[in-house]
Amino acid sequence: MKRRLFFQFYITIVLSLGLVVASAGLMWRVAQNTSPARNAFDLAGQLAAAVLPPASLPVSEQVAALERVAASLKTDIALFDANRNEIGSAGQALPPPEDWKENGGWMHLRGGHGWAISLPDGRWLVMRAPRNLVQRRHPALGLVGFLGAIALAVAIGAYPIVRGLTRRLERLEDGVVSLGAGDLTTRVKVEGQDEIAALAQSFNKSAERIEELVHAHRMLLSNASHELRTPLARIRLGIELLRQGPDARREADLQRDIAELDSLVDEILLSSRLDAIDALEQRETVDLLGLVAEECARYPAYDFTGSPVSMDGDPRLLRRMIRNLLENAARHGMPPVRVCLQAENGNAVLSVADQGRGIPPEDQAKVFEPFHRAKGGSSKGTGLGLTIVKQIAAQHGGSAAYFQAMPAGSEFRIMLPI
Repeated sequence: MKRRLFFQFYITIVLSLGLVVASAGLMWRVAQNTSPARNAFDLAGQLAAAVLPPASLPVSEQVAALERVAASLKTDIALFDANRNEIGSAGQALPPPEDWKENGGWMHLRGGHGWAISLPDGRWLVMRAPRNLVQRRHPALGLVGFLGAIALAVAIGAYPIVRGLTRRLERLEDGVVSLGAGDLTTRVKVEGQDEIAALAQSFNKSAERIEELVHAHRMLLSNASHELRTPLARIRLGIELLRQGPDARREADLQRDIAELDSLVDEILLSSRLDAIDALEQRETVDLLGLVAEECARYPAYDFTGSPVSMDGDPRLLRRMIRNLLENAARHGMPPVRVCLQAENGNAVLSVADQGRGIPPEDQAKVFEPFHRAKGGSSKGTGLGLTIVKQIAAQHGGSAAYFQAMPAGSEFRIMLPI
């Protein structure tokens, strides 16, 4: 049988309260014969000795004094010698005091309770609690009853709190089961500001991240299958045309289609690998200025300015990021293209700006999405270049952003922590 968590919490609270009640009763039982109770019984013994006749007087006089006291207090009284043998009594018979009581204490009597009081001369006075006293039961029982009532109230009040706590855990469990069953839209309600609320927030963030990754991979697979068909169809057509006879132009087109297909496969594999890894596989000190200068050398028309910047990272991935940015400007932008690298507030800032038509406002938020092409834009490229730029920047703890230049043009800015 499944053990419910809220039952464990609740039973723990109830048992703890029961232990407190039992301990309080035991402490009262032990403490009733110790100071200050012991001092009270010593004082009562001295007062009783002053009221009763001395032990040297006849028994009849002692019994007469007992009867006067019993009549005055309307209760039962018995007098015992030092050996706990009864000397006399008034009212109903009372038992002798227990042997363990040295100076007196509470006694459990039939139909109620009473007191055993030790007199200075060795005699013992046993007295039933008068019926006209408000407290009719043993004080320890009253204390235990009072604490028991408090424990019951706490137990009743704690139930909804404990149940509410575990109910949130149960909803979180249902969310985990639903997510594991394939419902990636599953989210749990965040209630309160405690650890369970923090756990629910973490679950929602994880579920959202998983949904984004699965959606991205599905889109990547769907778009990749579409993108792969175009160069494959051109390659198939080129092969058929070459069968009719050699043609240098067709052979060149075929080589270009194969290179495009190879580039697309490489981009897809790299994008998938960057999504899958949690940390860089290779990290070393990289001269970022040297990398940018080497890549800009492939584009003599680009205007490059920069300052020395070094950082820890993967040089192969950083080179790929820079190359994709420069190729994107060559394919979709217009000269002049300005490339700038500088250190700013502990970050390496790489900017690539061109004077092209820019990206329409409605497409700017999607510019880094896989295979996205703006309306009216060039169809050149695989559609994964900027996606990989953003992924590489994120793997290095940085970010990639697009800015619309005024009055025209585009600027891509990469920030990497030094």
